[in-house]
Amino acid sequence: MAAQSITVRGLSKAFGRNTVLRGVDLDLPAGQVTALMGANGAGKSTLVKILCGVHAADAGEVRLDGRPFSPSGPAAALRQGVVTVHQNINDGVVPDLDVASNLLLDNLAEGGGLFLNRRRMRAEAERIADAVGLKIDVTRPVAGLPLADRQLVAIARAMAHRPRLLILDEPTSSLSLAEAQRLFALIDRLRQEGVAILYISHRMSDIRRLADRIVSMRDGQVSGLFEGKPLDYSGAVRAMLGHEITEVDITIPPPGAPMFEARGLRLKPEAQPFDLVLRRNEVVALTGLVGSGKSALAEVLYGIAAPEAGDMRLDGAPYRPQRPAQAVAAGVFLAAKDRLINSVIPQFDIQQNLTLPFTARHSGPLGLIRRAAERAAAERTIAAMGVVCQGPRDGILTLSGGNQQKVVVGRWMAEASRLLILDEPFQGVDIQARRDIGRRIRESAFDRATLVLCAEIDEALEVADRILVMSEHTIVGAHRNESIDLARLMAEVAGAADRTKEPA
Repeated sequence: MAAQSITVRGLSKAFGRNTVLRGVDLDLPAGQVTALMGANGAGKSTLVKILCGVHAADAGEVRLDGRPFSPSGPAAALRQGVVTVHQNINDGVVPDLDVASNLLLDNLAEGGGLFLNRRRMRAEAERIADAVGLKIDVTRPVAGLPLADRQLVAIARAMAHRPRLLILDEPTSSLSLAEAQRLFALIDRLRQEGVAILYISHRMSDIRRLADRIVSMRDGQVSGLFEGKPLDYSGAVRAMLGHEITEVDITIPPPGAPMFEARGLRLKPEAQPFDLVLRRNEVVALTGLVGSGKSALAEVLYGIAAPEAGDMRLDGAPYRPQRPAQAVAAGVFLAAKDRLINSVIPQFDIQQNLTLPFTARHSGPLGLIRRAAERAAAERTIAAMGVVCQGPRDGILTLSGGNQQKVVVGRWMAEASRLLILDEPFQGVDIQARRDIGRRIRESAFDRATLVLCAEIDEALEVADRILVMSEHTIVGAHRNESIDLARLMAEVAGAADRTKEPA
């Protein structure tokens, strides 16, 4: 049996009357990847925060290599070799600093005089970046980097500590296929070096590629442990949810009249132009790798950016928004990805976050908010989306990640729209929450066109009537969601399909 890097026994934690962890027992063997699966709210994040020193446990014991481990804070955990890369990338980087300062941040915080010399500091940062295959100018400010590069900076910073336990929370959520493969190679190398790895993910493709063992959590407890080959993936999902997960059966309704039309749309000077028609009562998924152009299209539709060329029409009339307010006024809504950066207002409660874009609709003649109307609207959305909370005045950050995502998506589905764009609406949510959100998208799609941007093929198959594929900022494939040729679809996603053939 592998040596135990971390052993957890009887770990419990409560916040007020809310008990989050209930006597958790967990082993994290050295030299193995333990995949941790759990529905949003199962207690995964609290467990991680105890292991990395953010919270103290109320009861129970943690031991690191056989010795008691109760760090007084994240810096203390780091010194003992417990390194965490959080799902929220801004927890792992400081946007206002350059890449070199971020990579050496922990040394600087501890007064590392070696790095007061900028030349030596840059050389050391380049060594750290090179060790993880990160090709980047280390003098660039992190704030100007794409999200995927920020995530790689956070991972490189973590790797620099030669961890004994490395905790990765949804690390591939913003990575391209090539970047994810680079991360997987690093994990393989660390596993061979005897590092214990706790890998938290809802992506079965990641888990199948990496996991030596799977631990499932439900309601603050370990509900299943799966070891040995082959791993029981279905059993792990069943233990996580407490029931079987049923297959999604898509019934494609008759599409309505064109709601949005684009002709000769060009997103970048060097990209090929394409046509796009989105119809009333139709849910269209747009899939493609990170950087394929999905978010660039969303920005054009929402008035954040202008296309290089092409014409757009909404309800038959010319449409060319100059800013998001014009798009919203025309009935084009966008639920942006990366909720903690672009969508959630941490200081606001659930009710305020839900009604924020439509405050004027809940205001009286003098501009005062009609709180009863605002609360009623919030309660309707909470019920429709299945948000698990005590009430609409709870703080938004008291919710699990999946419930926060339901708030972000529900905000834009609470009001009538002509075109609803959902950019990665399933990002960081468990299978059940994904199904809940997807069901609500389809149930409410009757009087609008809906465009769902998603990198995962499984997500597209579960929600869409029609699936479009984007590569190099143009649409390279179209598929009706029945009897799909998955091999061709995947080839289109990878940019390897024969484009001389007509798409389905």
